[in-house]
Amino acid sequence: MPRHWDERYSNPASLDFTPAPLLVEVAELVPPGRALDLACGHGRNALYLASLGWHVTAVDSSPAAIAILRERSAGLTVDARIADLERGEFPIAAGSFDLICDFFYLQRDLFGRIREGVKPGGVFAGAIHLLDGAPGARPRNPAFQLRPEELRNEFAGWKILYYSEGAEAGRTRRAARIIARKA
Repeated sequence: MPRHWDERYSNPASLDFTPAPLLVEVAELVPPGRALDLACGHGRNALYLASLGWHVTAVDSSPAAIAILRERSAGLTVDARIADLERGEFPIAAGSFDLICDFFYLQRDLFGRIREGVKPGGVFAGAIHLLDGAPGARPRNPAFQLRPEELRNEFAGWKILYYSEGAEAGRTRRAARIIARKA
C-alpha cells in the first residue's frame, strides 16, 4: 500500500462523499442486503449503501480513512475494518454478500475471492483504471491498471448487466466499469 493514503485522508473537509455513479445505479437494481466495500477509503460508497438500509462491511488499510468512516457512520449499519487486502488480512467468506463493490482498487488475486464471496443472484459492481498511455495518466504502474476486456473476462459466466471502457463524464482517467450478477 502506498503510505500516502493516511496523509490524503488527514483533511476530511477536502474529501468528496459523493457515491460512485455506477453504485447508485446498482442500488436501484438490487434490494438492500449484505454488502462489502473493498478498499473503501473514507467510505463514500459504504455510507451511501448504509443510508439505503444495506448492512455494509467496509475494508481499507488506512487507519485515517477508517476513522473518518466510523465517525460519519454513527447510526448506520457499517462494520468498518482496518485490513491490508494485499496481505490477506480480510478473508472474503464464500457466499456471504449480496453485493461486493470495488472502485479504483486493483488486486488481481482478489477476483477469485470476490466471485466466491457473492451469493448466487448477488452482484459485483466495480470501476478500475485501464492502461492509459496518455501523458500524466495515473496510476502509472501497469500493475494497477487493467488491460482492455480484462474486467469483463474476470466475470465470464456471470450475467453482465452493464459494461463499459473509457472515460466517464467529468473524468479524464479511462476505466473499465462493470455490473455483473452471479448465476
